[in-house]
Amino acid sequence: MAMRAAILAGLLLSSAGAAWAAPAKGPVYDERPAKLEQPVAARDYDRRAVDIPMRDGVKLHTVIMVPKGAKGAALLLTRTPYNAEEMTSQHGSGELASAIDGYDSAPDVVLAGGYIRVVQDVRGKYGSEGTYVMNRPFVGRSLNPTKTDHATDTYDTIDWLVKNVSESNGRVGIIGISYDGFTALAALVNPHPALKVAVPMNPMVDGWRGDDWFHNGAFRQYGLSYMWEQVGTRDNSSKYEIDEADAYSHFLKYGSAGALATAQGLDQIGFWQKIKQHQAWDGFWQEQAMDKVLAKAPLKVPTMLVHSLWDQEDIYGAPAVWKALKGADKDGLLHLSIGPWYHGQAIERADTLGALKWDADTGKWWRMNVLAPFLAHYLYDKPMDVGVVTAFQSGTNQWQRLAGWPAAPAAKKLYLLPGEGLGFAPAATAETADYVSDPAKPVMFYPRPNQPEGYDGNPWPSWLVGDQRPVSGRPDVLSFTGPVLTQAVTIAGAPVVHLTASTSGTDSDWVVKLIDVYPDAVPGDRAMGGYELAVGMDVFRGRFRETLAEARPIKANTPLEYVFELPQANHVFLPGHRIMVQVQSSWFPLYDRNPQTFVPSILDAKPGDYVKATQKVSVGGADGSYIALPVVE
Repeated sequence: MAMRAAILAGLLLSSAGAAWAAPAKGPVYDERPAKLEQPVAARDYDRRAVDIPMRDGVKLHTVIMVPKGAKGAALLLTRTPYNAEEMTSQHGSGELASAIDGYDSAPDVVLAGGYIRVVQDVRGKYGSEGTYVMNRPFVGRSLNPTKTDHATDTYDTIDWLVKNVSESNGRVGIIGISYDGFTALAALVNPHPALKVAVPMNPMVDGWRGDDWFHNGAFRQYGLSYMWEQVGTRDNSSKYEIDEADAYSHFLKYGSAGALATAQGLDQIGFWQKIKQHQAWDGFWQEQAMDKVLAKAPLKVPTMLVHSLWDQEDIYGAPAVWKALKGADKDGLLHLSIGPWYHGQAIERADTLGALKWDADTGKWWRMNVLAPFLAHYLYDKPMDVGVVTAFQSGTNQWQRLAGWPAAPAAKKLYLLPGEGLGFAPAATAETADYVSDPAKPVMFYPRPNQPEGYDGNPWPSWLVGDQRPVSGRPDVLSFTGPVLTQAVTIAGAPVVHLTASTSGTDSDWVVKLIDVYPDAVPGDRAMGGYELAVGMDVFRGRFRETLAEARPIKANTPLEYVFELPQANHVFLPGHRIMVQVQSSWFPLYDRNPQTFVPSILDAKPGDYVKATQKVSVGGADGSYIALPVVE
């Protein structure tokens, strides 16, 4: 065997030497063609990859897919940092449906509408030239010294498309989810005349108030991996590496988010440096918040904002834009859709969300009855019968057609009561409900092991509807529970927390959850017996109680009021259910831990800054805590 191996090795070496010894002009030792020609005869569409020049000379890589035989077709554009080539690549057959069966596309709507599908890499990403800036601010503002932004790039792109795609009817729609929802909103800033409709879905709007980077000042440290991969390289080729199988352990062992970021190399990333410099809701965030940007000029393009009730990434954005624009919408251009979805689920099968079952595919219903006619009306002049607001009501599991949002005319106070009770009548006696918050043992946001953020095979998309029972028994979580309901309680809008509490520390986080507690037994669905469904929950960093624009220490052992909104809800607490409100002071590892000692930068907190704190929530009496529920009588 050894002799045969030696002979074989010698033959391989001699043949290799012969190959490499060939003259420079001899045959190339390579079985690949210089340029591979893809056979396209079987395709039912024409695929064109072009580099469209912008006003500053930078070229943006764009994929255009034209259905074969198309004539007078509208263009449907998405601008993305997520790789236009990959988003328009074949996944099996040579049919257009296969090429667009991915993020943002809603292929059933695209195909039925005969649209020319266009996907473009934003500048600085994948096939496009130029530099990359996260959510690039707009021209004319202090944060952007250049003459280009997503608005100008969209304008220039549309201008090129309508002049160079002969099969089009000269009308363009823009659609996108998340970051691509942000670029769809950006298109509304000085829009091109050919832009006839926009559908921003789950858009990034304000990264500090309640979208990707912070929620009311609490840092969403799960975003570190996204920053690394999205900003570090043009093609996201450098991956964020985690040794631990449990993200809880990964984030806990490094202490502060800043120490973790340094260990993971993020100090090289420009956007991370901006995060560290702007931990309050200062001019940096306010200047680029899309609700504020768009509110400065009347809406010119028919727009449908799409919001997911359990959006685990951008739950703040769409309702904020709606609120900012609707009052001045004299021409009725603005519409709102609210669905029972996680982030981006509207374009997927959506008959379930985690353990919840909706009795029908809510995504398909919405696409066929709302999205498709909305696009066709403005891009093909087809009739449309779509309400101003289309909203799914959880609990009854029904779609509603509404004239406005929120649908509740007024708020009704739901009081936290002594003995961890809950009710619509206040208690005369004032008391406190106490617990000790220990940063060394933070409350998890879903049960361990916490898998890293992602969409395949882990709970990340549906964690907001996860059962809250795993934390209900913790001594550092207060669970105020009301009696079994004899009548339904319907809410439609954003519940507003009015929490009066004290802490022995000089800083604190307050997490409040509004929960629907199912009956102990649910006929036909045993798994839902006793389920604690979070209808809405969020966190508030105490240092911003006085002003969101500046961090200030909390006066220790002094009851203070904290007021903040929970996410939008459209829900019916059914008879036989109970309402619960939970209060805690950590939500880990999604959010970084508050050291509970005031330090100028929590991201740079040192081990000695993290201390236990005694938290006291005021219940009953004139200053008792409550939630203002948007109740529909």
